Amino acid sequence: MVDELWPVDGARDVGDELEAHYAFPEELQRPWVRVNFVSSLDGAVTSGGSSRALSHPVDQKVLGLIRDLSDVVLVGLGTAVAEGYRGVKRTEVRAERRRRLGLSEVPPIALVSARASLPLDSPLLTDTLVPPILITCASAPAERRAALADAGADVVVAGTDRVDLAAALDALDDRGLRRIGCEGGPRLFGSLVDADLVDELCLTLSPVLASGGAGRIATGAGAEQLRRMRLDSVLHADSMLFLRYGRMHG
Repeated sequence: MVDELWPVDGARDVGDELEAHYAFPEELQRPWVRVNFVSSLDGAVTSGGSSRALSHPVDQKVLGLIRDLSDVVLVGLGTAVAEGYRGVKRTEVRAERRRRLGLSEVPPIALVSARASLPLDSPLLTDTLVPPILITCASAPAERRAALADAGADVVVAGTDRVDLAAALDALDDRGLRRIGCEGGPRLFGSLVDADLVDELCLTLSPVLASGGAGRIATGAGAEQLRRMRLDSVLHADSMLFLRYGRMHG
């Protein structure tokens, strides 16, 4: 079954429908990882080093909605720097929606960096309503971890020589952050796949052909066995496809 996301004439307000469509499961007892990505039709995850050229106002609306519904936004530091991340902004729509859903005013950004290499002058520290969470490991320089904590980051040590993502999710759970909206990048997504921690994938297919040497949406060591996913919905707008896959169990 294919559902239309926006009719051609744009006469219908689908905001409430979209919110219900992308709602996280109720009464979560553990962290739930929803990964959100955009790619070209031929599999490119970036164009010119960024995903912006592949995106579209409709895709940005869905991205914003997923953020609105999440307790925390999880992203690799490299992607956050390349895409110019700042703290999530407050808007009237976001504030009303999150207040109605019993969530905090804005979700924090949780950054994964094995070396704790977030610059101290990063907008993620200086232009944010809530402190970022910096997820690193014990081998990261102690002085870097201390400096980031002094700058306001909530520093989480998960793992010894590399970030243990299962332990990282436990740390987020300890903070009451179970609705996890992951925005990549490919190495973080690949590591989540390898660790079998992905519950849902929201994949936007942009109606462009990019060619070039851009990578795929997930890059990792390779899962020991294929992770089977179930197609839950297909939405479309302006020739873009919005695919939502849920994890299959058993």
